[in-house]
Amino acid sequence: MKNMIKAVDKYRDLILDAERFIWRHPETGYKEFETSKYMEEKFRELGYELTLAEGITGFYTVIDTGREGPEVLILGELDSVICSEHPDANKETGAVHACGHNAQCAALLGIAAALKEKEVLDRLCGRIRLCAVPAEELLEIEYRSELKKQGRIKYYGGKSEFLYRGYFDGVDIAFMVHTSYKACVSLGSVGCVAKNIIYKGKAAHAGRAPWDGVNALYAANCGLNAVNAIRETFEENDCIRVHPIITHGGDIVNAIPETVRLESYVRGKTFDAIKNANVKVNRALCGAALSLNANVEIVDIPGYAPLVNDRNMMNLSRDAAAIVFPEIEFKLEEQFFTESTDMGDISAVIPSVQPYIPGAIGNAHGKNYEIKDPETACITCAKWQLVMLTMLLENGGEKAKKVIDEFVPAFATKEEFFAYQDSFMSSGNRIIYHDSGKVEIEI
Repeated sequence: MKNMIKAVDKYRDLILDAERFIWRHPETGYKEFETSKYMEEKFRELGYELTLAEGITGFYTVIDTGREGPEVLILGELDSVICSEHPDANKETGAVHACGHNAQCAALLGIAAALKEKEVLDRLCGRIRLCAVPAEELLEIEYRSELKKQGRIKYYGGKSEFLYRGYFDGVDIAFMVHTSYKACVSLGSVGCVAKNIIYKGKAAHAGRAPWDGVNALYAANCGLNAVNAIRETFEENDCIRVHPIITHGGDIVNAIPETVRLESYVRGKTFDAIKNANVKVNRALCGAALSLNANVEIVDIPGYAPLVNDRNMMNLSRDAAAIVFPEIEFKLEEQFFTESTDMGDISAVIPSVQPYIPGAIGNAHGKNYEIKDPETACITCAKWQLVMLTMLLENGGEKAKKVIDEFVPAFATKEEFFAYQDSFMSSGNRIIYHDSGKVEIEI
């Protein structure tokens, strides 16, 4: 393991420079043009041949040790979030890496550099796939919907899209490390459905004849209140989270708003919990529209599957942490975290784990977030993942084979998984008003 750690230290400047460059050039999902180009250039300078994602950002490369064994995928995420209030946010877009993905990419680059050192690969078998993946943060739903209409993507999350395209075919085990404020690994995290909600009313002069209009903003407000009113019906064990925002609230102040747009997630710990909660939410949204003689179009989009961390991989991440940073307490959290990630889609068919490493401070996705300790968040992170990789692929891949043999996937194939995810897809106006006064509602 010492050779591996020394190999990372050799590329210290490369790693830390990458962290700062990506921090200064934040870009949201499927828009990471500068970030992806930067990473591509650095990988090529190291001598890697890359497979670029067709029509979108991101890439992967495969390292073959020349010895038979499993294939392990290691990921780093390219995209940022949006937080206009952050002092380092892009002034035009509001994009900022208040998520730590810049440190993940820097660590991935460090792993790639270290694996070019011959002594690091000597003890490993099988293949290693390194992937810079776009669009983990599930935001700008309308933009991604347009990409889908254009045929450029099918799924909104980058890992989901890469999995669907076959970019992970042949992978036996997957992992990545997320930047955080503590060292830990949990049982997993919740999945989600993404939603576009469009309330439709009728415009009218707001001063002269407001009674001639149907106020879509009032209908949306009623919808938000209705969703709030059903929160106590969500069971605690299901970890349901619903958090809509208004993205368009009207056009001019002296007209009754005709169209109001919202975005939301419905999150939950299991597929069934997500589906059941989503029905309740749609019923509340429709009831609000009906009460004001408005209509509502609800576009439900497959979000992310619940992340279920593989138990053997959880233990492996703990054991590797004890080797690399024994001075930092590492916790096995026997709970599900309530954020969502497209790493869940991978975990539905491939044994996976996403542990956390400290180095960040502030509120995740907030205006005070920053990488305070890049040494831990980037350098130590790269070392940790290399040790995990070595533990999996040394000794003929003994530990990797144990992980693979004991893994019980949620779905037998990725095709079965995506067929299930697609069942969440629905769209269209949810209310039909008949001249007779009869109303039909499709939840």
